[in-house]
Amino acid sequence: MSRRILSFALFEAKIGLTRDQERFLNECTNGTWTYNSSTGMVDVKGRFDCSHHYLEDFVGVKFDKISGSFSCSHNKLTSLEGAPQEVGGNFDCEGNKLTSLEGAPQKVGKSFDCFSNKLTSLEGAPQKVGKDFNCSKNNLTSLKGAPQVVRGDFKCYQNNLKNLAGAPQEVGGDFDCSVNTLTNLTGAPQEVGGNFTCYNNKLTSLEGAPQVVGGDFWCNAFKLVKGEWNLRGWLKVLQEGSPEAQKLILTLLPVEDLNKEIARDPAGMIMKLKPIWNDRFFKKTRAKLVWHKGYEEEADLAGDLDDVGF
Repeated sequence: MSRRILSFALFEAKIGLTRDQERFLNECTNGTWTYNSSTGMVDVKGRFDCSHHYLEDFVGVKFDKISGSFSCSHNKLTSLEGAPQEVGGNFDCEGNKLTSLEGAPQKVGKSFDCFSNKLTSLEGAPQKVGKDFNCSKNNLTSLKGAPQVVRGDFKCYQNNLKNLAGAPQEVGGDFDCSVNTLTNLTGAPQEVGGNFTCYNNKLTSLEGAPQVVGGDFWCNAFKLVKGEWNLRGWLKVLQEGSPEAQKLILTLLPVEDLNKEIARDPAGMIMKLKPIWNDRFFKKTRAKLVWHKGYEEEADLAGDLDDVGF
């Protein structure tokens, strides 16, 4: 009996993996795997998918490079210890019990998905992903540690974010920070290639909003469609939007652009600014406006008439 145990121990020492670990690798690998005895790590040429296996860890296996995608979603993982350090395709750890991304891959060729965990921090996340990054439905109060370059979509909706500090500054696709507790957009990316969505927050200001939005801009108070995220669209909100929308849009109105519009069409600008002329949030901007002789008095009168319902 002792001789058989010794023989099995020598077998384990030789290949570095137990039979259970080999079985785990064979079952979940779509391609081929190799064990590096000098590093004690496993490489996979192809795709690795151990999702829905009720795993609490990677059964002691430590991964290095995965040429394709790696999915460990819908398990019971509390740690990414042993996760690959480089993934050529997508990395998906959605639907686990992770509180941290320590141990996550630092190179991801396509998308990184950590949706629906218990994350309180993004520390440990890769700093660059080739496609999308989704950290929605967690317990995040900050985006510190998020990748700074995201070629696809960045989604952080349904967290506990009070601000967007740490968000990527370059987002090629959509940016979605809905269902948080944001009061302003400070820290948001300044250029978003797709849609920018921030509904179901507690916004009192749009300070920090992107300078460029390639698609739609959507908050609770108003929605501007593709091609309207500019002075023309903002003035449209001032003219047609609700009082809440008008107050939010005030923070976006650059004085220089307003003065250019005033110089071009002073009478038209009086009508566009009429609804918010006497708003206390607009007074600082209003003091910097430059009018041709007589038009400022007309604007004052129009604003006063608007206040009394004319």
